[in-house]
Amino acid sequence: MERGVFTQLAITFGTISLMAIGGANAVVPEVHRQMVDVLSWMDAPTFARLFAIAQTAPGPNVMLASILGWHVAGTPGLLVATAAMLLPSSVLALACSRGLQRFSGNYAVRVATLALVPIALGLMLASGVVAALAADAGLVGFAVTAATAVVTYRSKVNPLVPMAVGTAAYVALWFIGLA
Repeated sequence: MERGVFTQLAITFGTISLMAIGGANAVVPEVHRQMVDVLSWMDAPTFARLFAIAQTAPGPNVMLASILGWHVAGTPGLLVATAAMLLPSSVLALACSRGLQRFSGNYAVRVATLALVPIALGLMLASGVVAALAADAGLVGFAVTAATAVVTYRSKVNPLVPMAVGTAAYVALWFIGLA
Protein backbone atom coordinates (compact mmCIF):
# COMPACT_ATOMS: atom_id res chain seq x y z
CA MET A 1 0.00 0.00 0.00
CA GLU A 2 1.43 3.37 -1.01
CA ARG A 3 1.03 6.23 1.46
CA GLY A 4 0.56 9.86 0.57
CA VAL A 5 3.57 12.13 0.89
CA PHE A 6 2.20 13.97 3.92
CA THR A 7 1.35 10.76 5.74
CA GLN A 8 4.80 9.40 4.96
CA LEU A 9 6.44 12.62 6.19
CA ALA A 10 4.44 12.44 9.43
CA ILE A 11 5.25 8.77 10.03
CA THR A 12 8.92 9.16 9.13
CA PHE A 13 9.65 12.23 11.23
CA GLY A 14 7.28 11.20 14.02
CA THR A 15 9.10 7.92 14.59
CA ILE A 16 12.53 9.48 14.10
CA SER A 17 11.75 12.15 16.69
CA LEU A 18 11.34 9.46 19.32
CA MET A 19 14.92 8.30 18.69
CA ALA A 20 16.45 11.79 18.96
CA ILE A 21 18.42 11.14 22.14
CA GLY A 22 20.84 14.05 22.26
CA GLY A 23 18.86 16.29 19.94
CA ALA A 24 17.93 16.44 16.29
CA ASN A 25 21.52 16.04 15.07
CA ALA A 26 21.66 12.61 16.71
CA VAL A 27 19.21 11.19 14.17
CA VAL A 28 20.79 12.58 11.00
CA PRO A 29 21.97 9.11 9.87
CA GLU A 30 18.44 7.73 10.07
CA VAL A 31 16.96 10.82 8.41
CA HIS A 32 19.53 10.43 5.62
CA ARG A 33 18.72 6.72 5.25
CA GLN A 34 14.99 7.41 5.05
CA MET A 35 15.18 10.40 2.68
CA VAL A 36 17.85 9.01 0.34
CA ASP A 37 17.79 5.22 0.53
CA VAL A 38 14.29 4.18 1.63
CA LEU A 39 11.99 6.87 0.22
CA SER A 40 14.29 8.08 -2.61
CA TRP A 41 13.07 11.65 -2.20
CA MET A 42 16.56 13.06 -2.90
CA ASP A 43 20.12 12.02 -3.59
CA ALA A 44 22.99 12.18 -1.06
CA PRO A 45 24.51 15.45 -2.39
CA THR A 46 21.10 17.18 -2.17
CA PHE A 47 20.71 15.90 1.39
CA ALA A 48 24.19 17.20 2.24
CA ARG A 49 23.37 20.65 0.83
CA LEU A 50 20.08 20.85 2.73
CA PHE A 51 21.82 19.65 5.90
CA ALA A 52 24.47 22.37 5.47
CA ILE A 53 21.77 25.01 5.04
CA ALA A 54 19.99 23.79 8.18
CA GLN A 55 23.24 23.91 10.16
CA THR A 56 24.28 27.38 9.03
CA ALA A 57 20.88 28.99 9.51
CA PRO A 58 20.20 30.47 12.93
CA GLY A 59 17.81 28.46 15.01
CA PRO A 60 17.41 24.96 16.36
CA ASN A 61 18.90 21.88 14.70
CA VAL A 62 15.40 20.54 14.17
CA MET A 63 15.23 22.90 11.19
CA LEU A 64 16.63 20.01 9.16
CA ALA A 65 13.21 18.33 9.30
CA SER A 66 11.55 21.58 8.20
CA ILE A 67 13.91 22.08 5.26
CA LEU A 68 13.58 18.47 4.13
CA GLY A 69 9.78 18.64 4.41
CA TRP A 70 9.81 21.85 2.36
CA HIS A 71 12.05 20.22 -0.28
CA VAL A 72 9.75 17.22 -0.56
CA ALA A 73 6.32 18.90 -0.45
CA GLY A 74 6.61 22.68 -0.22
CA THR A 75 5.18 24.70 2.65
CA PRO A 76 2.64 22.04 3.71
CA GLY A 77 5.48 19.51 3.82
CA LEU A 78 7.50 21.90 5.99
CA LEU A 79 4.61 22.19 8.45
CA VAL A 80 3.94 18.44 8.57
CA ALA A 81 7.61 17.47 8.98
CA THR A 82 8.19 20.12 11.66
CA ALA A 83 5.12 19.14 13.67
CA ALA A 84 5.94 15.44 13.34
CA MET A 85 9.50 16.04 14.52
CA LEU A 86 8.49 18.21 17.48
CA LEU A 87 5.23 16.85 18.89
CA PRO A 88 5.98 13.16 19.70
CA SER A 89 9.37 13.91 21.26
CA SER A 90 7.95 16.85 23.22
CA VAL A 91 5.16 14.72 24.68
CA LEU A 92 7.69 11.98 25.54
CA ALA A 93 10.07 14.53 27.11
CA LEU A 94 7.24 15.95 29.23
CA ALA A 95 6.26 12.47 30.43
CA CYS A 96 9.89 11.54 31.18
CA SER A 97 10.44 14.82 33.02
CA ARG A 98 7.49 14.14 35.27
CA GLY A 99 8.67 10.58 35.84
CA LEU A 100 12.21 11.74 36.63
CA GLN A 101 10.90 14.21 39.19
CA ARG A 102 8.89 11.51 40.86
CA PHE A 103 11.45 8.66 40.72
CA SER A 104 14.78 10.55 40.70
CA GLY A 105 15.99 8.72 43.80
CA ASN A 106 15.49 5.29 42.23
CA TYR A 107 18.77 3.49 41.41
CA ALA A 108 17.49 2.10 38.10
CA VAL A 109 16.44 5.57 36.95
CA ARG A 110 19.88 7.00 37.79
CA VAL A 111 21.60 4.19 35.87
CA ALA A 112 19.29 4.65 32.87
CA THR A 113 19.97 8.40 32.69
CA LEU A 114 23.72 7.80 32.89
CA ALA A 115 23.48 5.17 30.14
CA LEU A 116 21.86 7.67 27.77
CA VAL A 117 25.01 9.85 27.68
CA PRO A 118 27.20 7.49 25.60
CA ILE A 119 24.22 6.64 23.41
CA ALA A 120 23.66 10.32 22.62
CA LEU A 121 27.36 10.90 21.95
CA GLY A 122 27.55 7.86 19.65
CA LEU A 123 24.49 9.02 17.71
CA MET A 124 25.99 12.49 17.27
CA LEU A 125 29.30 11.03 16.09
CA ALA A 126 27.44 8.87 13.58
CA SER A 127 25.64 11.98 12.36
CA GLY A 128 28.94 13.69 11.63
CA VAL A 129 30.22 10.68 9.72
CA VAL A 130 27.04 10.40 7.63
CA ALA A 131 27.07 14.13 6.85
CA ALA A 132 30.74 13.95 5.80
CA LEU A 133 30.11 10.93 3.58
CA ALA A 134 26.94 12.42 2.08
CA ALA A 135 28.85 15.56 1.10
CA ASP A 136 30.95 13.31 -1.16
CA ALA A 137 34.01 15.53 -0.79
CA GLY A 138 36.38 12.60 -1.24
CA LEU A 139 39.26 11.46 0.92
CA VAL A 140 40.68 14.98 1.29
CA GLY A 141 37.31 16.34 2.43
CA PHE A 142 36.88 13.49 4.90
CA ALA A 143 40.42 14.06 6.24
CA VAL A 144 39.77 17.79 6.68
CA THR A 145 36.49 16.98 8.44
CA ALA A 146 38.19 14.47 10.74
CA ALA A 147 41.01 16.89 11.56
CA THR A 148 38.50 19.64 12.32
CA ALA A 149 36.59 17.30 14.62
CA VAL A 150 39.75 16.23 16.48
CA VAL A 151 40.94 19.82 16.97
CA THR A 152 37.49 20.87 18.14
CA TYR A 153 37.35 17.98 20.60
CA ARG A 154 40.92 18.25 21.92
CA SER A 155 41.24 22.02 22.31
CA LYS A 156 39.43 24.78 24.10
CA VAL A 157 39.36 26.87 20.93
CA ASN A 158 36.01 28.14 19.71
CA PRO A 159 34.69 25.49 17.24
CA LEU A 160 34.27 28.17 14.57
CA VAL A 161 38.07 28.56 14.35
CA PRO A 162 38.88 24.97 13.26
CA MET A 163 35.79 24.99 11.05
CA ALA A 164 36.99 28.15 9.29
CA VAL A 165 40.54 26.80 8.97
CA GLY A 166 39.21 23.46 7.67
CA THR A 167 37.03 25.23 5.13
CA ALA A 168 39.91 27.44 3.99
CA ALA A 169 42.20 24.39 3.73
CA TYR A 170 39.69 22.48 1.63
CA VAL A 171 39.05 25.45 -0.67
CA ALA A 172 42.81 25.96 -1.11
CA LEU A 173 43.29 22.26 -1.91
CA TRP A 174 40.36 22.44 -4.34
CA PHE A 175 41.86 25.44 -6.16
CA ILE A 176 45.20 23.68 -6.68
CA GLY A 177 43.44 20.53 -7.86
CA LEU A 178 44.06 18.23 -4.90
CA ALA A 179 40.45 18.00 -3.75
